Amino acid sequence: MRMKHLLALFLAPWLLSAALANPFETTLKNGLRVIVKEDRRAPTVVQMVWYRIGSMDEVDGASGVAHVLEHMMFKGTPTVGPGEFNKLVAAAGGKDNAFTSRDYTAYFQQVPREQLAEMMRLEADRMRHLNVDPKEFEQEIKVVMEERRMRTDDNPQSRLFEQMNAVAFQAHPYRRPIIGWMNDLENMSAADAKAWYDQWYVPNNAYVIIVGDVDHREVFALAEKYYGALEGRALPARKPQVEPAQDGTRRVNVKAPAELPILIMGYKTPVLRDVDKDTDPYALQMLAAILDGHDAARFNKKLVREDKVALSVGIDYDATARGPGMLYLHGTPAEGKTVVDLETALRAEIARIQKDGVSEAELKRARAQLVASEIYKLDSMFGQAMEIGQTESAGISYRQLDRMLERLQKVTAAEVQAVAKKYFSDDTLTVGVLEPQPLDNAPRRPAVAARH
Repeated sequence: MRMKHLLALFLAPWLLSAALANPFETTLKNGLRVIVKEDRRAPTVVQMVWYRIGSMDEVDGASGVAHVLEHMMFKGTPTVGPGEFNKLVAAAGGKDNAFTSRDYTAYFQQVPREQLAEMMRLEADRMRHLNVDPKEFEQEIKVVMEERRMRTDDNPQSRLFEQMNAVAFQAHPYRRPIIGWMNDLENMSAADAKAWYDQWYVPNNAYVIIVGDVDHREVFALAEKYYGALEGRALPARKPQVEPAQDGTRRVNVKAPAELPILIMGYKTPVLRDVDKDTDPYALQMLAAILDGHDAARFNKKLVREDKVALSVGIDYDATARGPGMLYLHGTPAEGKTVVDLETALRAEIARIQKDGVSEAELKRARAQLVASEIYKLDSMFGQAMEIGQTESAGISYRQLDRMLERLQKVTAAEVQAVAKKYFSDDTLTVGVLEPQPLDNAPRRPAVAARH
């Protein structure tokens, strides 16, 4: 029996109907895939256009160009003036935005269902006819540089994370920040952004996801009308980019004005490549849930409430990615404690699982929390589109989502203990520490207006 039927008791009837809806798919002659999931709960629709291109596809000296081009995508075409895209979406009663990651760049609009055709027209227009005007670029690159200052340079935790990843990865492009190094942004030109657009923004390097109160046959007809005329092109070859094996602990200290120290411990871990054959990524997801999946999980219970060694502590692990995986432990030591104390405590919690394993009761609770969080992503149309898009971006078919949930449900206590022993090794560890410096009394830079 499919797992989503077994989960029916967790769901309200209105959510269950959305969860059980199967997407429909077609591929246009130009290579553009169109995925439609019908959800009749509200008279709205979400359109998302995903490009299989992110910061990991950049080269040294051009970091940040994927994100800069995302900004330029709102600067107009021969038929839509600079800044008009957002105004047209708002006039249609909708909202829109875009985001760039290591693995992909995506754009979305959420509008009344009657406005879907207009949204498709607008996206198809800028998929092929974008103006990369040098004057517009000069203004927008300043916005991006200010965004970097605000979100990274003035954010101690972001600075630490950026520096830590630059140390953790030596060959793989994950070492570069998505927003780009400031020097690269300062030397970027409109021609760089245009070249990126011409290389990668083609229908055979994209997929469109539609979720909402629609009929898939009508959506396919609209997709053919608006996207079908665009020509596909051969894509540049993507060479394999494999990170060499790490052979010892790496450490980086960052000094920045801050009130409190921060510790991040990153371990190299696998991600899903084969949904049926891989086992460890599912066990790592369950381990993360046992350590930090709910208020009574081990980290919060032991390190924050009982031992009072941490003010906050957590774990982050993403089982799907185009590139190599990392599992991060992070936290801030409590008053009177140091980052050394916190690192020792985190290591002790991992060692406890390595030695004693986890109980069936812990596993059952973590499983329920994990499954519930996965299922309730279906609560929104946007969440459903994101789930499909992110899975596809990692090279895994959205049709495997049910199977992934089934495999997650079957993780055993022995498998959790095994991955704790296998992957929490000093040889694959990178440690980042924020050393707080005195806060200056100068006023902080105000937030700049941004679409993100």
